[in-house]
Amino acid sequence: MKSIYAIILGGTLILLTALPAAAVNRVEVEGIAFERTVMANGTPMELQGYGLLRYMVFIKAYVGALYLPPSAAAGDVLKPVAKRLELQYFHAIKKEEFANATRIKIADNVSAEQARRLGSLIDQLASMYRDVRPGDRYGLTFIPGRGTELALNDTVLGVVPGNDFARAIFSVWLGQNPIDVDFRDVLLGAR
Repeated sequence: MKSIYAIILGGTLILLTALPAAAVNRVEVEGIAFERTVMANGTPMELQGYGLLRYMVFIKAYVGALYLPPSAAAGDVLKPVAKRLELQYFHAIKKEEFANATRIKIADNVSAEQARRLGSLIDQLASMYRDVRPGDRYGLTFIPGRGTELALNDTVLGVVPGNDFARAIFSVWLGQNPIDVDFRDVLLGAR
């Protein structure tokens, strides 16, 4: 049986389509709505992609949506451009499990030297995590010149500075070694 790490960050992806035209300003995945456009620190962003991640085929882990400014292409997602990732959970998860999984997946996506250099920033993010209950939604937003903001249910928990940190944390879902390649691709709008 897979560990909680797999539930938090990995699984089997099930792709769903948007609702019919009645949901003009939103899309739904498993009954959970995501706006088509959001504002982040004064920056307008558009929905790039969204989907459902399943664990062990039958267990829903979470749904997610990625937002980018209209001027940004999916290929720019790990560059220092504004971006927002929202993840809404179906299961309770302890903050320590988020912190551990984050460290592991960042290490999978950056060099050992870069992981070492980013260690204090990773610790800063880890200290912001809170336990989540089913229905809770984390938002991870990068604004150039400001940093990466972590919010839980629209309550800002803190901001971590730096472009290198932003690239590392977003690579957990969108990098070369993401939690799930299919989930990365659907977030980027490739599927």
